[in-house]
Amino acid sequence: MTDTPEKTGTRIGRRTVLMATGVTVATLAVGAAVASESPTAEAAPGLVPAAAAAVCTLTKEMTEGPYYLDGQYVRADVTEGKAGAPLKLALTVVDDDTCVPVSGALVEIWHCDALGEYSGFVGNNGHSEPDDGTFLRGGVLTDSSGLAAITTIYPGWYRGRCVHIHVKVHTGVTLTSDGSFTGGRELHTGQLFFSETVTTAMAKISPYSTNKVTRTTLTQDSVYDGGGAASGLLTLTALGSSASSGYAGTLTLGVEQ
Repeated sequence: MTDTPEKTGTRIGRRTVLMATGVTVATLAVGAAVASESPTAEAAPGLVPAAAAAVCTLTKEMTEGPYYLDGQYVRADVTEGKAGAPLKLALTVVDDDTCVPVSGALVEIWHCDALGEYSGFVGNNGHSEPDDGTFLRGGVLTDSSGLAAITTIYPGWYRGRCVHIHVKVHTGVTLTSDGSFTGGRELHTGQLFFSETVTTAMAKISPYSTNKVTRTTLTQDSVYDGGGAASGLLTLTALGSSASSGYAGTLTLGVEQ
């Protein structure tokens, strides 16, 4: 794999918003992201949606990259037994004009495993492992608070890119009998990024430490522009006392409907 695949992806001009995160969203993540194992995420009772007090900030969408696969499963846990530190994502979708939470939207993610391999493309980062075409891919429908809670693992890295997760937001999808989805309208394509301090600590533990591919840092990345939460930088909250315990990752995404 070279450092070019995602640099050549199309940057979409459609407007979208990533909203600044704070204490309310972090609380939402710890309380709600760990709770849902159903296709529709359920927020913890009594929590106020983060969008209520947020200020909308417009930003560009990020490149889709070369590793997207259609028709993935609608599910709250995408790990499929993959080794790595737990990551509990709490992504809140809101309307960019009104900041009102968007319910029933499908938030879909995909990312590489600890060794930098994507399902459906295993071997591109130099490792040989089973490839079912579905691990670390999938999504959930947002609840009435606009929350999508997804369980995954902290991503690894591959040549030419910093640690990241790809994300899409769809509305109007139809769930299918095989656990996937069809139709609908794609409102947002973006990427989620991670603190370099946390990633450095993660790279020292197994199985991340066995990935010998040179790691591109956040500041060296060709896609992340240094814009913080407005550019997809997650707020990370430790789930334990060590990196191996994992993190809750939160962000509010605003979309133009």
